Amino acid sequence: MQMEMIVTFGGGMKVNAHFNNFTVYTDQTKRAGGDESSPEPFDYFLSSLATCAGFFVLRFCQTRKISTEGIQLRQSHHWNKEQKRVDNIHLEIELPSSFPEKYAPALIRATNECTVKKALMNPPQIDVTTRVVEDS
Repeated sequence: MQMEMIVTFGGGMKVNAHFNNFTVYTDQTKRAGGDESSPEPFDYFLSSLATCAGFFVLRFCQTRKISTEGIQLRQSHHWNKEQKRVDNIHLEIELPSSFPEKYAPALIRATNECTVKKALMNPPQIDVTTRVVEDS
């Protein structure tokens, strides 16, 4: 499966990705020269991990007819100032007391199937090239 994204510039510090029938709008903080009109690209990256994990929690519960009422995921990360990167991401699944305790370990295993997490654990090769196109 291959998907193509087209990235355009929306003025100021806005950079937008277009794919399928969607547009993901990004901006930067005011401190970085943006308007803070949309999340920064890295925020989408982090939220993609949390929402992917959430999808696997949802499917786990749906297939077992367990209510998702009271379940939420809480994600936090540690920013390493020296290396200027995130060096730890913690994801916690908060379960209500009504959640069947016997399923907690299986729920974690299901969440670990998240495609975004798998991509982080075994990162793809990323190639960057340029191509000159004729002015129209």
